[in-house]
Amino acid sequence: MSFALITGASKGIGRSIANELAARKINVLLVARSENLLIVLADKLKKQYAIEAYWLAIDLSKLDASKKIYDWCHEKSYPVNILINNAGYGLSGDFEKYSREDHLGMLQVNMIAPVELISLFLPQLKNQNKAYILNIGSSAAYQSVPYLSAYAASKAFIVSFTRSLKYELRRTSVSVTLVSPGVTNTDFNTRADIPEKAVKAGEKISMTSDEVAKIAIKSMFNKRTEVITGFITKLTVFLVKLLPKKFTERTAAGLYK
Repeated sequence: MSFALITGASKGIGRSIANELAARKINVLLVARSENLLIVLADKLKKQYAIEAYWLAIDLSKLDASKKIYDWCHEKSYPVNILINNAGYGLSGDFEKYSREDHLGMLQVNMIAPVELISLFLPQLKNQNKAYILNIGSSAAYQSVPYLSAYAASKAFIVSFTRSLKYELRRTSVSVTLVSPGVTNTDFNTRADIPEKAVKAGEKISMTSDEVAKIAIKSMFNKRTEVITGFITKLTVFLVKLLPKKFTERTAAGLYK
């Protein structure tokens, strides 16, 4: 018996990924902050798909969270062959709007926790006949985004890190995939305090979390390296590479200020 470990599993894309994997008869380990939501989800997946589903309520912004997750899996004898780093959130507005602790907490979840979890679980993953790492990035990673500056930068880190890791592990049993969603119908906008004008601008191209999850899991099992979800999002990322940086930054600033 083996498990897929999913961070940020209680809501949004993480919850949809858990459902998608369970539908494929894959056992899941659900990690997030919201204990009540995890309990409900684990019970639902067990009953609906006849798989094993266990949960751990933990805040990934805490410095010892990744080690506690690894120790939990070790103590409970939950062998992990799929590691999905989905947890993440943003902070919009002026950089000075947020405290040092606010910024560091976000960077811990978005960047440090995925690196720590991969470092901890990689020896175990490499011992599997087939193993997978899926990192969830963002379309914001492909340009600087004023007033969403630290979030976009944290996802740019994940893009670069995942590409490099994929190359390093190319001759092992571990496949590494990056999926970068565009606007997705989750509670990201609420937690990030995204301005209404940016929310409205994204409504026409927004995807559901279920749609993103299906693309993500299919891409992971097909051993894709890097996937941007949605045609319009792919086109936007392509155009950003061609257009002057001042123009793209001014356009983004107009949405998020």
